[in-house]
Amino acid sequence: MSTEKQRLMELTRKLRSLNAKAYRQFDENTMREGYEVDFYGEVKPFVDEVQILADEWKPLAVKWAIEEKPKYVYPIQINDTYENMTISAVQAFQKDTKRKRFTSMTKSIEYILESIEDQL
Repeated sequence: MSTEKQRLMELTRKLRSLNAKAYRQFDENTMREGYEVDFYGEVKPFVDEVQILADEWKPLAVKWAIEEKPKYVYPIQINDTYENMTISAVQAFQKDTKRKRFTSMTKSIEYILESIEDQL
């Protein structure tokens, strides 16, 4: 496996973990009665971490998808997943986030990341 593919695998796994963490944050903390979010202590570090990893992941994933032509993973889905990851990282901490939409978004992210990991 090339160094680029290894890095893509590593980033994909980290992003899957952060996606699960975003879901847990939303489900277990944000929606809890009386929960007060700490913007600089929780939100900003989490969003920054997702953004840094996603910014490195996207071009590697797009290049891989174009070159390898994996089943059921297309560059447009990678772009959408990138956008969704950056949005869900913030929404995980917002009380007015709609549960059904957020859950659907995190499942969609997981599906693409898992598909990439499986095919690498």
